[in-house]
Amino acid sequence: MAMAAPILCASPIPQKPLSLYTKSHSFPLSQFSILPTPMKTAVARTSVSASTTTSLEAGQAPLSSMPSKALPFRVGHGFDLHRLEPGYPLIIGGINIPHDRGCEAHSDGDVLLHCVVDAILGALGLPDIGQIFPDNDPKWKGAPSSVFIKEAVRLMHEAGYELGNLDATLILQRPKVSPHKEAIKANLSALIGADPSVINLKAKTHEKVDSLGENRSIAAHTVVLLMKK
Repeated sequence: MAMAAPILCASPIPQKPLSLYTKSHSFPLSQFSILPTPMKTAVARTSVSASTTTSLEAGQAPLSSMPSKALPFRVGHGFDLHRLEPGYPLIIGGINIPHDRGCEAHSDGDVLLHCVVDAILGALGLPDIGQIFPDNDPKWKGAPSSVFIKEAVRLMHEAGYELGNLDATLILQRPKVSPHKEAIKANLSALIGADPSVINLKAKTHEKVDSLGENRSIAAHTVVLLMKK
């Protein structure tokens, strides 16, 4: 009588957990890696070096952008919200908007530029703006958000990408943004180094609902498409 052949089951391939390394540095995340899976291996590393030279106006580059895979397109989303208080300037997209109150923030509180920075960083798979430019660091106190966006653009080009298009939505009850849209778009395109035709800006009220609708805060969403050069 023939004996049944034994059934052999392969043991699961052990996988190493996600490794997170930190250094004593101005920026908390200095290196991360995506380790092997059974189907493929992808490695992504972001390094921070105190000796790195930069184009930052403040004099120090936080990160190097090295996406794990050279995808032809990368998409990122950014969101930001700031409280509105009397006695502060209201700056949107680098443009000073006349209003009876402005954004209370550690930097200049530019809600639009902040979420654009986060969208670009997100598309590149990098840490968010709060990790790169922490609000407990006194050197960013009152800093113009143009510093942040110039660094995000530098990282984008370093990774070999350029802006395909950008779509942003501002949410605020007052003031009306429409008289300032073209100036905001022109300044944003100059900061990013992109044609104004690839930048779209919309503004919505919040129908007098919650802090946004009561003129106590302002928010913005941004989606960016980055294209491989």
